[in-house]
Amino acid sequence: MMKAVLLTIGDELLAGVTVNTNAAWLGAELTARGITVARIEVIGDDPEAICQALRRARAEAAVVILCGGLGPTHDDRTREALAGCLNRPLRLQPELLAQIEAYFRQRGRSMPERNRVQALVPEGFVPLPNPVGTAPGLWLQDEAGVLVVLPGVPHELQTLMRDVVLPRLEQLPGRPVVWQQTLVTAGIGESDLQQRLNGVEALLDDAVRLAYLPDPYGVRLRLTVQAPSDEQARQRMEKLVQFIQERIGSALVGRDAETLEVVVGQLLRRLNATVAVAESCTGGHLADCLTNVSGASAYFRGSVVAYDNTVKIDVLGVEPEVLAREGAVSEAVAVQMARGVRERLGAHFALSTTGIAGPTGGTPDKPVGTVWIGLADAHTAFARRYYLPGERRRFKQRATAAALDLLRRHLLQKAASTPALSA
Repeated sequence: MMKAVLLTIGDELLAGVTVNTNAAWLGAELTARGITVARIEVIGDDPEAICQALRRARAEAAVVILCGGLGPTHDDRTREALAGCLNRPLRLQPELLAQIEAYFRQRGRSMPERNRVQALVPEGFVPLPNPVGTAPGLWLQDEAGVLVVLPGVPHELQTLMRDVVLPRLEQLPGRPVVWQQTLVTAGIGESDLQQRLNGVEALLDDAVRLAYLPDPYGVRLRLTVQAPSDEQARQRMEKLVQFIQERIGSALVGRDAETLEVVVGQLLRRLNATVAVAESCTGGHLADCLTNVSGASAYFRGSVVAYDNTVKIDVLGVEPEVLAREGAVSEAVAVQMARGVRERLGAHFALSTTGIAGPTGGTPDKPVGTVWIGLADAHTAFARRYYLPGERRRFKQRATAAALDLLRRHLLQKAASTPALSA
């Protein structure tokens, strides 16, 4: 097993001013290439602290990736920390300096004198030119292993990793074959999912891992298999996937990039059908998700964000007496919203959402987090009640996921009995 330690540098990370997205991205990329991340450490802009962390990491892992602190300002201390800790004096690299000067010149600016420090490289390190910024990366391979130093700006770090660092790491001997797959689920919570997968532990070990990754749109199952060969990895992965499929059934949406909105789009295309949406509490988020899929114009007719009751009445045809009697957050209104938007936009299927996003507006009968989701087609119209408590944005995300999953399951039933709908 090849291990790596990630060291992310910056006072702003410790203070919570900046979210450490680099660590998550690096962890995923390394794991996918058979390099196990043993530890992630966050260190402030203190040369002594950086040096201590670096010594611990190099003693622990064959690959150490350090990111951040390569900028031109006084608080960027990584360069001097490396030079002092490893006893490798900083040397000015004329080629690097010319590249940094060219970077500014191409943008119609003169290079500030302070940026000269970014052309200083610790002796023995190989500079990795940065095509999208001024801070070069650094590579050192010695008896202790590989040390990679990267800028902390995410798009710069990712560019250098993809274009330069990962191809080099992939050439290192001793990496196992790694297969990864993500199974996307919907309509089932993490605890219920784990209960259904009771017994999966017998298929897991140090080389076969299963991670539960919940988010507002559902729970993703991340499967990772390491093996000496592709064939062995394939066999173990297939066995694990089959076990999960048999246990969770229709809660399985798809694999990897097959999110709810992607799968709904695939089903609509298979049926040669269209969809429209009427939204109140989700405020357009449902339409946004549906249209995030390339080619959605083939099946998405449009949407109405009917936040005010007068819009529900005037645009969607919701009956005023129903609103007065049942309230906007009700089964009857959700059904009428779905029927109304389907008829007015000429779609085969329609969804509607009406609920209480909070934090105010709840009642004992309809607490914050209550949402009715309606669905209509040419033959039926119905609504389901959900209770999705939580912060306002999270509520909108969860309600959107519930609506998409309701439509997905309905379309699966239609696809099983109807080859295609007339256009």
